Amino acid sequence: MRPELVEKAAQIVPELPLLINMVSTRVAQLSRGRAPLVMLPPSHGSADVALTEIIEGKITINKDGKLEEAGGDFMSAIGG
Repeated sequence: MRPELVEKAAQIVPELPLLINMVSTRVAQLSRGRAPLVMLPPSHGSADVALTEIIEGKITINKDGKLEEAGGDFMSAIGG
């Protein structure tokens, strides 16, 4: 995980526990085969992909705490 991406993502999602949940949920989705919403070099891991998606506004959290694509498509619940 690249520190500069963490810093940029933290500017968008300043609540660290929420940012961690977003990244870990998205990494799990990517590990299960969901397609990334950004293209990065192979040297970047799944966490870098998730952080870049957050930075670029490709994924967000809705008012119910659900991870969504920017267009509003449901992706996954965060937490319980």
